[in-house]
Amino acid sequence: MKNLIKRFGKTLFRNPPLGTAFGFLFFVGMVSIFAFLSPYDPDALDVAHKFEPPSLRHWAGTDDLGRDYFTRILYGGRISLIVGIVAMLLSSAIGVTIGVIAGWTGGVVDVILMRFIDLLSSIPWMILVTVVSIYLKPGLYAIILVIGLFRWMSIARLVRAETLTVKEREYVLYARSIHQKTLYIIARHILPAALPTIIIAATTGVANAIMLESSLSFLGLGVQQPVSSWGSMLNRAQGVLATAPYMAVIPGLMIIGTVYSFNKIGGAVRLLVEPKSHERSAEL
Repeated sequence: MKNLIKRFGKTLFRNPPLGTAFGFLFFVGMVSIFAFLSPYDPDALDVAHKFEPPSLRHWAGTDDLGRDYFTRILYGGRISLIVGIVAMLLSSAIGVTIGVIAGWTGGVVDVILMRFIDLLSSIPWMILVTVVSIYLKPGLYAIILVIGLFRWMSIARLVRAETLTVKEREYVLYARSIHQKTLYIIARHILPAALPTIIIAATTGVANAIMLESSLSFLGLGVQQPVSSWGSMLNRAQGVLATAPYMAVIPGLMIIGTVYSFNKIGGAVRLLVEPKSHERSAEL
């Protein structure tokens, strides 16, 4: 793990696009955390100054209710990142658990779990998430729960494959022969071996979760007013594209930049953990 971090740091400084992606995410994270330093209240209404274009007073203009749009973008970024990261952690926890159980146990348990995963994967995610969202009160916690509960299948498959491979290695077979506890073997040998795969899946999972949140919020199934996310801001902007195009362009660019950056970092980690990846780092 330490070697992976060192190699990633070297690649970061040698590769400008990757460094830019990392810097963009760092910037978005910082401004979202310190959004409270903005002199404007994100929910303060001022209809007398609605649809003002970007200016020195309002860097990103104002929306249809006169609220400072730049401030709402900052707070919206906080919501989008929270959804992406927390939903990723939830889906990763479920996927890793199911994957390890399936791969380690094998037999009937493995078959049942994999057929269950195939069943969930065969259902279009939008239909599945939309149906579940109907029975939950729309909001931040609901959207995190929905995304986290229905985006773990790919992680489970990857971790299962790693578990099937690692459990046949000599040091694991020796640990089992001397009757070490199963949980100890999994924590000491299986999970560390699968960690690079989990990291790759996690970075991709954050990007996917942000895209899902944006899509659901755009459809009105995500966070509700007055709370905003980049997706809900796009939803609100679709009716005023002719008069205030900046209301769609700015959050759209933020979504694109954030998803691209997470995918770029995920691709870099993937190349670093693969054999001879250091010889192919130029592909980044």
